Amino acid sequence: MFVFTQQPSLANQYIAELRDVSIQQDRMRFRRNLERLGELMAYEISKTLSYQTVAVQTPLGVSHTQVLRKQPVLATIMRAGLPFHQGFINYFDQAENAFAGAYRGYSSGDNDEFEIAMDYIVSPDLSGKTLILCDPMLATGRSLEKVYHALLRYGIPAQTHIAAVIASPEGIRHVQEQLPQCHLWLGAIDDHLNEHSYIIPGLGDSGDLSYGGKV
Repeated sequence: MFVFTQQPSLANQYIAELRDVSIQQDRMRFRRNLERLGELMAYEISKTLSYQTVAVQTPLGVSHTQVLRKQPVLATIMRAGLPFHQGFINYFDQAENAFAGAYRGYSSGDNDEFEIAMDYIVSPDLSGKTLILCDPMLATGRSLEKVYHALLRYGIPAQTHIAAVIASPEGIRHVQEQLPQCHLWLGAIDDHLNEHSYIIPGLGDSGDLSYGGKV
């Protein structure tokens, strides 16, 4: 498990701005900071992937360099995951992409009990590929688990990386127990989930802060 805030880097600055109530109301800046963190995580994950040597013809000779053997497949959960996902695709710019629509479905009159509802999913063939599943908030881990299992209908990936900006200890435990084959990449680990299963101290609703409120 890789955690950005366990070492000094620019990632800490971007995460601090995402949390800051005096800054996060600037939606463009909020989205851009998520995008920046996606770029940083994409770079770190790229170090673990498989490469091959190729010869590149320059105007003055031939250069030999290492390039990816295969592009990964980038997957995210709409809508909150879109800016974070954009950071990954900025770096893995030839990657295929998968998208899922998943959200908390609450029982009538109950703001604590919910099931994860999913009403949309699209994906390329995942067989034998590297899957990077990114979502800004790893709260309970149930959304990521449900989306991951739904994606398996498109093939079994050779390896899977799960990336999140803010994670709860409870969500981390859930993912490690239910998806032990997946590698975790996190921006920060927060204290706990509250009674409504929101991360504390967290940063608020990432989707609303990126795109505005909903009814």
